[in-house]
Amino acid sequence: MRFPPRTTRIGALVALMSALLVGGTAVAPADAAATAVGSICYGALPSQAYHTLDLIDSGGPFPYSQDGAVFQNREGVLPSQSTGYYHEYTVVTPGSSTRGARRIVTGKKTLEDYYTSDHYVTFNLINFGC
Repeated sequence: MRFPPRTTRIGALVALMSALLVGGTAVAPADAAATAVGSICYGALPSQAYHTLDLIDSGGPFPYSQDGAVFQNREGVLPSQSTGYYHEYTVVTPGSSTRGARRIVTGKKTLEDYYTSDHYVTFNLINFGC
């Protein structure tokens, strides 16, 4: 488990709620992809994801040679960042003879972690505080 928890964009949510509560207008995000990302509680992740997160924190060794590779975000689901910002890691799928579809994608600037169970179709920002 990570201590302290990684950043979970709480500040952005607080700013949006403040603007709405005081009658202001919320500014649309500069990157529409940011609104396509959901959230998942750390405790709701599959057990294999905890192992992957531990490996990321310790720097490996990883079970697949592709782990740690730059994630290009070609699907455009994650917020737009420069090449090299995101890296992907396999979350082992029991019974699968391949890497499967589950991944954790990390962002280096604010140390955010995203989980996808459907090979990059959808992403959920991991909330380590719940």
